Amino acid sequence: MSKLLDELAERHGIALRYEGLDGRFHDVPDATKRAVLNAMGASTANDDELRERLAAAPELQSDQGIPPGTRCYLPDRPERCWGMALQLYALRSERNWGIGDFVDLAAFCATAAQAGADFVGINPLHAGFLADPNRRSPFFPSNRRFLNPLYIAVDRLPGYEIAMTDQPLVEAARQAPLVDYAAVAALKLAALRRLWPVWKQLDELPVYSRAAFDAFKSERGEPLRRHALFEAISLFMIESEAGGSGWVDWPEDYRSVSSRAVAKFAEANGDDVDFHQWLQWLAAVQLAAAGEAATDNGMRIGIYLDFAVGEAPDGSATWGEPQSTMRRVHIGAPPDYFSANGQDWALSPLSPVVLLGDGSGHYRDLVSDSMRYGGALRIDHVMGLHHLFLVPEGQSPAAGTYVRYPMGQMLSDVAAASHRHRTIVIGEDLGNVPRGFRQIMSAVGILSYRILYFERHDDAFAPPDLYPRDALCCLSTHDLPTFEGWWRGDDVRLRHEHQLIGAEAMEEQLTQRALDRNQLCGTLARAGLLTEADTAAAAAASSDTSLPAALLVAIHRYIASTPSRLLAVRIEDLCGEREPVNLPGTVDSYPNWQRKLTQPIEGMEAQPLFRALTGALADERPRQE
Repeated sequence: MSKLLDELAERHGIALRYEGLDGRFHDVPDATKRAVLNAMGASTANDDELRERLAAAPELQSDQGIPPGTRCYLPDRPERCWGMALQLYALRSERNWGIGDFVDLAAFCATAAQAGADFVGINPLHAGFLADPNRRSPFFPSNRRFLNPLYIAVDRLPGYEIAMTDQPLVEAARQAPLVDYAAVAALKLAALRRLWPVWKQLDELPVYSRAAFDAFKSERGEPLRRHALFEAISLFMIESEAGGSGWVDWPEDYRSVSSRAVAKFAEANGDDVDFHQWLQWLAAVQLAAAGEAATDNGMRIGIYLDFAVGEAPDGSATWGEPQSTMRRVHIGAPPDYFSANGQDWALSPLSPVVLLGDGSGHYRDLVSDSMRYGGALRIDHVMGLHHLFLVPEGQSPAAGTYVRYPMGQMLSDVAAASHRHRTIVIGEDLGNVPRGFRQIMSAVGILSYRILYFERHDDAFAPPDLYPRDALCCLSTHDLPTFEGWWRGDDVRLRHEHQLIGAEAMEEQLTQRALDRNQLCGTLARAGLLTEADTAAAAAASSDTSLPAALLVAIHRYIASTPSRLLAVRIEDLCGEREPVNLPGTVDSYPNWQRKLTQPIEGMEAQPLFRALTGALADERPRQE
């Protein structure tokens, strides 16, 4: 049976053995092969069934050819431009409701453009769970096709004066040190429900017209209606205490989108379903306006969006289109430097068998729906176009394995969508990158994602001229510490504190960090970017004092001097923040995706560090008209 099982697994693109980041090879347990095959609809109960499955098995075990002419949109200009990266929820302002919103984004885009930036990158804006807003990770969406209504700026909607909410509660949410998602959702949903019947009675409006809403519903069609229906049922289940926010915790007769109970609910609650479609339209209108604010203020790329690698197993997407995803297996990562036990991201993967069989239309629609709002799109864990590391539900990540995807089809769909929307594509190619995959990315016009901390050459930080031209380079990203935190080793201590690494690993990593700091200062000094006095001041900075601005300017000038097309600087570094926004491997033990910036967007451009860093970047990468 093992031989037949292995043959069937290989035909389905399931790796029997894989090489980890440490160079060691790992044999995959038979139980894992069976679990993944079952998730693909190829059950393995006995030898006869295995033989039947083999006769009809797909061919996913070998490299899929890239269709001739496959290439993503890349403009001739801009060359070597720069932008800012931020977490939208983290923006503070004098008017928002305790969470950064689309109007804040538009205002910040104007500020960034005036500083010389050509784009503003933001976290994934995918729809979450309105019924359970504390499921807050933007990388754990309910549905990637749609937007998170919590980012709607309610106070800028027509008729808001009639449906105003409790201002003391709004002010409390605004002043809170962390984003209180439950409080924000309660405030916004209550106000929007009051506004919904008011809006329907308003005269025709140029932007928020009923005709425009009807056109939106018609264009987005059945997927939008199903998502809105999911949201309505999800909130009903929570409010009535009949179930949970996700469909797996609903009564059995509601778990199928095509069930009689769901049809009766939709008929009885048509206005509520329409309300949730309206929320999606409001979010789309305001996000589009933010994009226009970016380009109207001189940005040549505009908003740079982020596309998550998968969706929640119990969310709108897996309920509304159940045939497209694999169940009882999760996307994750094998054991590595950051997590000794590996990671289970608890995300449902798309089915490679379905993608191979339907021409990948589902994936094309997914990426196209995100590209419509911005000038650039970052595909998280872009290796998912080639393979994903899948973990059987309930098992340790160490029991997982890699599964191949129909790369040629998926790349073709990404390229077609990028040309349709004139969107630059960036692939987050960190971790266990398959041999030759970066060469494929370059050939099809997907920019690589290069982080200074990881770019090494001869046991030193890579010199600028070794960075590829077709890349976005940056100092760090949302899964990594701020520069202040990296310098002090905060990330290493946090990983130990949250039991992601042991005491011995912590000491080894802190020792290495001290070497890295010294090496970095030497690299910057040799490049003529850091003086001896600056180096001494950085070394002498205590845990209670900020790092000297000269050090941050020097490191950003260094990475800005690379030939890479795009450079992103984190807003946390522009503002001198220390705490990380996310600690990978944790859920609730660390306040992931909740930290707000210490500075509001109003007046941010006048802060000394912000001015010093943006001035240096504008000097290194001037906007070429």
